[in-house]
Amino acid sequence: MDPNAHQIIFQVYAAKKDSRAADRLIEDYMPFIKSETAKFLKRSPVQSDDELSIAMFAFYEAIRSYSRLKGSFLKFAALQIRNRLIDNYRREKRNFGHVSLDAEDDDNNELMDTIMDDHNDYEEKELREATKQEIEELSAQMEDFGVSMNDVADNSPRQRRTLEVCQKAISYARNNPDILEDFLRTKRVPIARLAEGAEVERKSLERHRRYLVAVLLICTNGYEIMRGHIMQVLKGGEAT
Repeated sequence: MDPNAHQIIFQVYAAKKDSRAADRLIEDYMPFIKSETAKFLKRSPVQSDDELSIAMFAFYEAIRSYSRLKGSFLKFAALQIRNRLIDNYRREKRNFGHVSLDAEDDDNNELMDTIMDDHNDYEEKELREATKQEIEELSAQMEDFGVSMNDVADNSPRQRRTLEVCQKAISYARNNPDILEDFLRTKRVPIARLAEGAEVERKSLERHRRYLVAVLLICTNGYEIMRGHIMQVLKGGEAT
């Protein structure tokens, strides 16, 4: 392991137990936090930007929820920061309707027409870029498990009954973090344990092992966009 990466992990685990250590870690990594914020804002952040405060809190959340089994801490923290900034942007957009949207600008255009169109374009672009980054990071992580995106597509459940079996197994895993930790540590899907715990057929899980690799990784490593999508599929349209 890279000595620097090992040092970061040591600092993060110390910061989990000591708020002062957490404050020092945030201060030490402010250039990183500002850099991730700048990627979202498309400019350098200033101290008064709400986005910078959100990014700092997201970094703190990453410290609290990080496990070495989740891989690189900085990649994990970057995902947390980006996801929190996207969530904030969406909330602001929803609340935008409370402003005087029927007022007209100097060109007699309604603000609803001019501003909301810009926001829609911006959000769509941000979502595309964020999704692309998640897919790239997930693909790289899946390589460690010997699985590719094509494998997942070919191995996805095609029948409702089989999808429900996978749903039960994944739900059981999500409710038992030690199973997910074991999965990340061994890089093997604990088929027997999932089948027994979820009370489903082992053969059905065996047939969709590569698919389960992708979904379990999505459930464990902060892939917020992809997790929302995959949970919709698994629950028949109900997002979690």
